[in-house]
Amino acid sequence: MPTTTPPADTLLLPVESPHAPAALQADTVEPYYAPQYLDGFPAAAAGDSALSDINSLPVMELPEPGTAQPFARSPLHDTPSMALLLAGLLAVAFRYHTGYKYIENFFHYMFSTRRRENLFEDHTFNETSILAALVANTCITQGFLIYFAVQQLCPALAPSLQSSVFVHISAYCGLALGFYAVQWMVYKVIGYTFSDKVGSKLWLDGFKSTQSLLGLLLLPVLIIVMLYPSHGKMLLAIAAALYLIARLIFIYKGFRIFYGNLSSILYFILYLCAVEIVPLVIMAGVTYWISGILQTF
Repeated sequence: MPTTTPPADTLLLPVESPHAPAALQADTVEPYYAPQYLDGFPAAAAGDSALSDINSLPVMELPEPGTAQPFARSPLHDTPSMALLLAGLLAVAFRYHTGYKYIENFFHYMFSTRRRENLFEDHTFNETSILAALVANTCITQGFLIYFAVQQLCPALAPSLQSSVFVHISAYCGLALGFYAVQWMVYKVIGYTFSDKVGSKLWLDGFKSTQSLLGLLLLPVLIIVMLYPSHGKMLLAIAAALYLIARLIFIYKGFRIFYGNLSSILYFILYLCAVEIVPLVIMAGVTYWISGILQTF
């Protein structure tokens, strides 16, 4: 009887296999190797170590769910506010090439009380334009610092400040500009009343120069406050110290201009209380009042 070749997909079992049918054992020509581990690899053969308890394995701990914190906005991330600050800087930069002599004479205007005939001259147009740019820069810088000061001193107002940054910044800059204008008018009236035209002009020059320089000195402090708000208290204290130094320089120049005899000291003390201390207290109250009104926006 001729031998038939099985199909290619037919499994050939070896002769040694007890599971191979008897009809196929005689026709098998290739050896068959039965699998050794039909039920899987034991731990010793796989090189693994048996675990006594699955609970002993390390388990990754998931963080506890918490309430999502809203993003705290600041002037640094507010485009209109930064545009306002940049506008003040650009105004100074554009006017510097024509009014740089005024900046070079800062210390002369702050300290000099020498009376000369040419003191009756008015500032040139170039000096007036650079002075206006410097004053605007000072008021804008002070408005930003007032924003951070209110946020530090009145935490309850922080949500309102962060929800409408530019509205508060604009209000505080306008408040600083109004405070500057009121001071200028008061000093002009006092100078006209208690001194002559030369003395009044010397005194106003000291006020304008100290305020102009103050804005340039406060600008680096403001930039650091915006970049590192966690150091706000220390940086705001530095800003307050710079403001105090500028006021003391102006007060010292006024004392040199108006002091004539011992009776002048009494007027000078009244001036300090009525013009230098009380307006700051009123300014703080108005700032808090305006901040409360702006909460509705």
